[in-house]
Amino acid sequence: MRRGRILPNLPQTKQLDVIAEGLPVLMKSAEDLLAASKALDEHHRGATILDGHAREEIAKILILMDIVRCPPKLRQSRIGPMMGWFYDHLARLIYVEAQSWRPVDVKQLQDYVDDNRKSHYLEGAVGEYILPNWTIYARESLLYADIVTHEDGEPMWNEPDALAPAFRYGEPLAWRLCQALRDMGAFTRAGLDITSSIWSQIDFAETQNWSDARNLTREMLIALQKAGLITDAAREEQLGPLYNDWQLPMYRIDFTRISVPLADLQVERDANLWSEMGY
Repeated sequence: MRRGRILPNLPQTKQLDVIAEGLPVLMKSAEDLLAASKALDEHHRGATILDGHAREEIAKILILMDIVRCPPKLRQSRIGPMMGWFYDHLARLIYVEAQSWRPVDVKQLQDYVDDNRKSHYLEGAVGEYILPNWTIYARESLLYADIVTHEDGEPMWNEPDALAPAFRYGEPLAWRLCQALRDMGAFTRAGLDITSSIWSQIDFAETQNWSDARNLTREMLIALQKAGLITDAAREEQLGPLYNDWQLPMYRIDFTRISVPLADLQVERDANLWSEMGY
């Protein structure tokens, strides 16, 4: 297991071979987990855990497709870090969440990711509370009963719990996107070649934006249609997720967790409190 890190050592054509073989496997895994989560009506914690695992499987699909969208001349230097994200919980969860964001361009997208990869942050009306990275805390506090400490170092037990999950009333946006890509034929081996060829026209590095992405999506869909790869399962309403929900390529985005010293946050918090008091 966890041998995806060998992908950078393979020729690029072989990389696409392996990705094409894996996409249906990941789709089936995510589908099974989503179905199981919906079946656990009376077990909210279990349902939420399964839904979270499904989202991380979906993230793997999106990461692999960004490897495909990465220009070949750049891919060899980026595929290593991207396969690191493939195995990183925080990166995967941010990847899925990011599909609903609307940054102006790639530069702003990195800013959004930066806000979500900090180890700790300030919260409250005036920033009076120091909290851990919420994405990781939400995941781990749901999974594990464990001893935790607050800022004063006093130990206490975390008791995993979950509210009735809202996801039961609709599938994750990122899942609908993956289904659309599959049904349009983008997950086939020939579809990956088309996707790679079309998206390699632009390197999404900084100022590239949604207009660029939508134009390439349109070119990709036309090419998939001409190649006869669009399946009978494809529906017109799937065009919306493809044009509007497939985030700008993130192969240049840094997902490494940012370690924020608690001392720095304490200084910032104290400054906020003094400012609130009028000093």
